[in-house]
Amino acid sequence: MKCLLSICHKKISYNLFILAIAVYFGTVLNVPLWLAFYEILSKLERVNIGFVISLPIFIISALNIIFQAFAWPYISRVFFGILTLISAITAYASYQYGVIFDYGMIENTFETNSSEALSYLSFSGFIAFFVLGIIPCCVIFLVKIKKQSFFRKFIMYKVISVIVSIMVILLIASFFYKDYVSVGRNNKYINRVINPSYVYTGIKYIDETYFTEPIAYQKIGLDAKLVTTATSNGKPTLFVFVLGETARSQNYQANGYPRPTNQYTQSDNMISFKNVTSCGTATAVSVPCMYSAMDRNNYNKQVAYNQDNFIDILHRAGISMLWKENDGGDKGVGARIRKTTLKRDVHNPLCDGESCFDMALLNNFDQEVAQMKGSKFITLHIMGSHGPTYYKRYPKDHTFFTPDCQRADIENCTKEQIVNSYDNTILYTDYVISQLIQKLKGYSDKYNTALFYISDHGESLGEGGLYLHGTPYSLAPKYQTTVPMMIWFSKSFTQDRDLNLTCLEHIANNAKRGDYSQDNVFSSMLGIMNVKTSVYKPQQDLFRQCRTN
Repeated sequence: MKCLLSICHKKISYNLFILAIAVYFGTVLNVPLWLAFYEILSKLERVNIGFVISLPIFIISALNIIFQAFAWPYISRVFFGILTLISAITAYASYQYGVIFDYGMIENTFETNSSEALSYLSFSGFIAFFVLGIIPCCVIFLVKIKKQSFFRKFIMYKVISVIVSIMVILLIASFFYKDYVSVGRNNKYINRVINPSYVYTGIKYIDETYFTEPIAYQKIGLDAKLVTTATSNGKPTLFVFVLGETARSQNYQANGYPRPTNQYTQSDNMISFKNVTSCGTATAVSVPCMYSAMDRNNYNKQVAYNQDNFIDILHRAGISMLWKENDGGDKGVGARIRKTTLKRDVHNPLCDGESCFDMALLNNFDQEVAQMKGSKFITLHIMGSHGPTYYKRYPKDHTFFTPDCQRADIENCTKEQIVNSYDNTILYTDYVISQLIQKLKGYSDKYNTALFYISDHGESLGEGGLYLHGTPYSLAPKYQTTVPMMIWFSKSFTQDRDLNLTCLEHIANNAKRGDYSQDNVFSSMLGIMNVKTSVYKPQQDLFRQCRTN
């Protein structure tokens, strides 16, 4: 503390003040960047030691140039104080979980609700924030800066500082240009690891979300109509679409995982597709993408939010719709249909004031079905396996795999504890689905019943140093991009759709990675609900080749 006070009592020049901040950012707050460089360079057969030494000098010089643009009296302390606090958080997240703050992660961060955000708080995170953010921020506000007698002199020194930094960069480039180009070209993600590159991405997101005029809303599938098949038994349909959260296919017993994570639905003969890929690695991308008519390769957020999705088209065709929410929101997908969100107050025995167990979605299910007319399509958006507080996603009496991780800072748990907690969430989801199937079986005399389950994206559990999700798709491991997709159809539903389940099982069991993805959801839902429309793509319908009508 005495050392800190002595630093704050010394007067320093404005340029030295900015350079010190650049050095702090370039070294301490960019530890994730240096770890990324270490991983890249360690794979090379030969590394130029001069190039390695030049890296921090290059980054610090570049940061000094950028920071000088914001270094002005009366605003610099506030600006750099806030920047330091935010950068401390991003540095910690990048270091502990391998998070890269690209556009998708910024989007996911902005669209995370308060209860989800609170789940990321931990004691180790607070200590890191205090040491990396609060203490340096105090120094920024307490350090004394020499006043320049003339504004022209202030500008002159600023220009000199920028010119010197530019000269340093040019000097480095003259010696190691090929090294920088080679590393940059082969590792294009590296610029997104630099702290605080998130500022540019954040500004871009805010501009596009809040200041860019949205495109005109487009209705599609205006010709949609519900058709009657030759095999129709005359009963209306009751279809439940379970939208999962953060479940990865690799931890599903039904997909070859050695642990009994699907023990509840085993007797229900669900059909599981093993190699389904997601549209994104975060809910904010995957959900609007899979519901839209677009594929992952041509997905556009603005279009998705301002164009009909399959929910709207089913509704237009005369199917009664309901969306029940227990996660972070519907991402605009259910904006034009009836929607309810679980109240998370403590009066509900399945809720704790911050979140609810997914079984709470079955409350009032019978009454809600009774209120709907004709054929019905109900979406249940579950909390599923949302981390890092996996232990909060299942009740204590559903703790099957032990010891589990009973804390938010999962990096301080053992690998075994993390996997056990995560597997408990998968098993609890399986329990919820089994209870839903039992309910649907009870409706078999009145409805053709069916259940479709798919997760939005997967999750990393420490493989390769990565945790959670949201890694840029081009860099994301298969754990984040391979999702479970499971289907249950009642006997009357199967007969009504003239669906060959043996054929469907064969397709599911023999599908290779890339054969099926969330791109198939749009047309599959239209097809299986017997809705005829020009926007339906038969080649993307999962069920078409196993139906004879």
